[in-house]
Amino acid sequence: MDPPGLRIGPLIPEQDYERLEDCDPEGSQDSPLHGEEQQPLLHVPEGLRGSWHHIQNLDSFFTKIYSYHQRSGFTCILLEDVFQLGQFIFIVTFTTFLLRCVDYNVLFANQPNNRTRPGLLHNKVTLSDAILPSSQCAQRIHSSSLMVFLLILATAFWLFQLLRSVCNLFSYWDIQVFYREALHIPLGELGSVSWAEVQSRLLALQRSGGLCVQPRPLTELDVHHRILRYTNYQVALANKGLLPTRCALPWGGSVAFLSRGLALNVDLLLFRGPFSLFRGGWELPDAYKRSDQRAALAARWRRSVLLLAAVNLALSPLVLAWQVLHAFYSHAELLRREPGALGTRRWSRLARLQLRHFNELPHELRARLARAYRPAAAFLRAAAPPAPLLALLARQLVFFAGALFAALLVLTVYDEDVLAVEHVLTAMTALGILATVARSFIPDEQAQSRSPQLLLQAALAHMHYLPEETGPAGKASAYRQMARLLQYRAVSLTEELLSPLLTPLFLLFWFRPRALEIIDFFHHFTVDVAGVGDICSFALMDVKRHGHPQWLSEGQTEASLSQRAEDGKTELSLMRFSLVHPQWRPPGHSSKFLGHLRGRVQQDAATWGANSVRSPPTPGVLSNSSSPLPETFLANLLVQPLLPPQDLSPTAPCPAAATASLLASISRIAQDSSCVSPGGTGGQKLAQLPELASAEMSLHAIYLYQLHQQQQQQELWGEASASSLSRPWSSPPQTLSPDEEKPSWSSDGSSPASSPRQQWRTQRAQNLFPGGFQEPTDTQKEPSQAPSID
Repeated sequence: MDPPGLRIGPLIPEQDYERLEDCDPEGSQDSPLHGEEQQPLLHVPEGLRGSWHHIQNLDSFFTKIYSYHQRSGFTCILLEDVFQLGQFIFIVTFTTFLLRCVDYNVLFANQPNNRTRPGLLHNKVTLSDAILPSSQCAQRIHSSSLMVFLLILATAFWLFQLLRSVCNLFSYWDIQVFYREALHIPLGELGSVSWAEVQSRLLALQRSGGLCVQPRPLTELDVHHRILRYTNYQVALANKGLLPTRCALPWGGSVAFLSRGLALNVDLLLFRGPFSLFRGGWELPDAYKRSDQRAALAARWRRSVLLLAAVNLALSPLVLAWQVLHAFYSHAELLRREPGALGTRRWSRLARLQLRHFNELPHELRARLARAYRPAAAFLRAAAPPAPLLALLARQLVFFAGALFAALLVLTVYDEDVLAVEHVLTAMTALGILATVARSFIPDEQAQSRSPQLLLQAALAHMHYLPEETGPAGKASAYRQMARLLQYRAVSLTEELLSPLLTPLFLLFWFRPRALEIIDFFHHFTVDVAGVGDICSFALMDVKRHGHPQWLSEGQTEASLSQRAEDGKTELSLMRFSLVHPQWRPPGHSSKFLGHLRGRVQQDAATWGANSVRSPPTPGVLSNSSSPLPETFLANLLVQPLLPPQDLSPTAPCPAAATASLLASISRIAQDSSCVSPGGTGGQKLAQLPELASAEMSLHAIYLYQLHQQQQQQELWGEASASSLSRPWSSPPQTLSPDEEKPSWSSDGSSPASSPRQQWRTQRAQNLFPGGFQEPTDTQKEPSQAPSID
């Protein structure tokens, strides 16, 4: 019996990636004809038939099944849509009321007389005095043609949102029936059922004949491919350097930009828009799969970008006004309650794209980044570049602002009429905010005493990404890279506010010149999977096609420089998916890679056990722990440095072997059911299995990064060939240096030619893929399929 962990299963022959021509195994006459652009239908037995017995769009069906679970059922979805529509009405009506129905001269006591109470001219002004009568308010609204136009536009948009919400609610009602009748999950039990259980029941229903989606059995990967069809493309675009957009700074370097508005425009241009590549469907048109039309397609896509940029530019004043109003109503109370809220950090949209694995669902990404937040934020505090002058000025500013605030506070306590003095309350608020902002520039002595290396290691365990620390300024470089991922809330809010103005510029000057690159990307990195349709080839997590030699894929990958996934994305995604879905059996080369990785772990663990005096943790070590085992186990592991130091010599012991021994230990813990919450119930033990897989994935991420760094260091010493004879963990020769692996952006926003991303672009800029990608000789392509990665 295989130990828990990486399930490799039997070696399955490579799949033939082709479109599904008939979803009926017995070939009924209702099946789609060859060549028709139809999606396989979803057939349900007679006992389960409802309004959803024929599903034309399986992507939407599976996505709604997932969304229904994550949004906690039909009632919560209904209330959420109602509240969103009501929030829009409130913002529009309240803003109109403030602009046209309030007499600010009376409110600010600038008017010499009070119209509502003429005999009491010097009484305190009330709100009723400042509010205009309804007839006068309506007259002022009708007198402004711009206001009337904006209200008509807002009404049309609200009606469109209402219609879309009603259509979605009908669909979710059918999904609720499907949950209750087909999956046997009533609404009352939905909160206690995990998505893994929902997916397991969906697959069991298909295996029992309840669903006929495709002739071969439905797998976990098929479900993820349908839900994340477009998301996997976006992750691959980010991995290849086409996302996010970048802008060169006048003083050198560049800054990445990916706001919500820009992401929406990218989605319209590539996937769901009327002129997009996919047009909201499951199939990429055949024209994009032929290389002879790439120039014409690129020219047409440039026109689409130009048109969309013009629309964004025309609507930018309205969108900017809406962004300002929404930000004001959303953050005003937060800033009053917590003035330092804008100084807190949160994961940026760039982080959610760059750190995301292929086939990783949103709730899995949120959970992983939530675990990585505390060590990543602590690393930024500990590794912040010293700024003694700025800290000195901040301390003085805090002192003076605090002294003035204290004096005004004492006066208001003594006599509340002080608050009636003009601008006293405004001054107190400004002084409080100023002191809070200045305090954020004072370094935390307790945070600076912690080791940045240990904090970065703890963040890596959950981020599965490590900023490169090359050169003498490695620490500062790692800090800058991490700060881009975990940015201040104020920076994120500023980006969103500036998005209506910057989005048209990035569409014109970033995406439009790269039209040919984007067309070639979809041409070469799209593969056809039977029963699923066109997906991103990186989403297959095929080490042979997209593996990287520096990430334990040496000898197993045939990927050229342009085909490799950067940062070990293919290998890490494959490991994560295999650990989270232990029943999934990866095909062919992916299964070989997992077997090779497991063998490497066992080899290094044996080496560590033979050479080290310290024995690795055993299941009995944590048997008396009162905390959940995976969290306690991982916390105990990360208190010691596991990453190789920067000055590791060729004769030093291999840190990867220590991590391998820990991996072997956690596998033994997973085998021993008594170690998972000793004394706990079966339900508690089952609930901890995802956390156990998360802890195991964290150690695998650290282990792979150790091997990756050691290979880079061995290459720098030039002793890889000699040391490989005596050290089982040594790296093969002819690997890339850190500078080649991780590009640094030049002043014009492009990466140097030494990086894989830039070599990939330069190759296509001259003659983009004149002969196609290097293709394996042992695979066959369909006659109807254009040159692809297979």
